[in-house]
Amino acid sequence: MANLDSVCAAWAPRILSVLRIVTAFLFMQHGLQKLFDFPAPPGFPVELMSLIGLAAILEVVGGVLMLIGLFTRPVAFILSGQMAFAYFIAHAPQGFWPILNDGELAALYCFVFLYLAFAGGGAWSVDSQRHSAI
Repeated sequence: MANLDSVCAAWAPRILSVLRIVTAFLFMQHGLQKLFDFPAPPGFPVELMSLIGLAAILEVVGGVLMLIGLFTRPVAFILSGQMAFAYFIAHAPQGFWPILNDGELAALYCFVFLYLAFAGGGAWSVDSQRHSAI
């Protein structure tokens, strides 16, 4: 059992990086869809100077920063707040249960980003490389 604990402890920072990278990749697609109709159009026009336009910019820029692990903690905190705001503005008014109001992704992103704001970017991040160089 002690061997398993030591293996888990050794791999935890790397798996944290995998969580950050996969989350950022999936999250970024929402902004790319809104701004560039990639990989598919969002189904509604997005005005750049609107709340949805601002959300799209945060999703792309924040997603790229999260993907490489640069300024992970403050960016994750901002994105967590964005997802909480999105949930309460767009989803919660449609009903209490996230599965029924289509808010489960916003809620999940909110708490994954909140976790990353406290846990950091992991071993495979620009932040980690910057701190080891100092």
